[in-house]
Amino acid sequence: MNNPLGIHALVFAGGTTPDEVDTITAGAQRARYDIIEFSLHGLDHLDTASTKQLLQDRRLTAICSRGLAPDADVSSEDLAVVERGAALLHESLQATAAIGGVRLTGALYSAFGKAAAPLSDAGRRNIVSVLRDLAVEARGLDVALGLEVCNRYETNVVNTAADALRLADEIGEANVDVHLDIYHMNIEEKNFRDPVRLLGDRLGYVHVGENDRGYLGSGHLDFASFFDALGEAGYTGGITFESFSSAVVSPTLSNDLSIWRNLWTDSDDLASHAHDFLVEHLARATA
Repeated sequence: MNNPLGIHALVFAGGTTPDEVDTITAGAQRARYDIIEFSLHGLDHLDTASTKQLLQDRRLTAICSRGLAPDADVSSEDLAVVERGAALLHESLQATAAIGGVRLTGALYSAFGKAAAPLSDAGRRNIVSVLRDLAVEARGLDVALGLEVCNRYETNVVNTAADALRLADEIGEANVDVHLDIYHMNIEEKNFRDPVRLLGDRLGYVHVGENDRGYLGSGHLDFASFFDALGEAGYTGGITFESFSSAVVSPTLSNDLSIWRNLWTDSDDLASHAHDFLVEHLARATA
């Protein structure tokens, strides 16, 4: 397995100002990553031109992610709320393309957080309509869309690989695939192998993080079975390390993700450790 390896920007800095992007990309380069994933919750501060140049200079591929807010939720039955969500996704897609990003992923289909009720049929139709249009726009920009599978406390739309596959089929566009995250799988799936097998070549992107979002290998997750499944499936896409600590705070995302504890303080040590961990497990999966 020779997958490109990535790291979430929040390992190094909490926002996307030019100085923070410099810190993020320099840290990713030091730790020998191929991909940097930016959360687009701070779009107002993102200088797309300078970010694109830094990524090129440091030979990093950009992937962007985001969720939606209650007042801009494409799964709503309120069409004004859906329209705001569609506009936010359009803005995020344009920003992704402007920095040279190849993928926009995350909970693109609903507001982030525990839902008050199950998804309605009308809400599902709104999701499909908005994401189908977004996928057509993304295809013209050579950007893929990922449906991240998130746990029940973060969305009522997509909680398992099967849920995501069904939604991707309804959207019906070839540049829409599924994004698995072992942190969420640990909550919602029966094991780490079957979802990978189910998705096959519809798996487009992977997040790897420990069960407490700290150092890889310090918790109870069965990484070996997950990487074995990726190897058996012939997965060649990106594998990105995602970890959060109160040591690095985003003005919005840290609260959204309930990052209250200081799980690490040394970003460089965490990043290098995760890179070595991923390389080791990829090598074992192909041995």
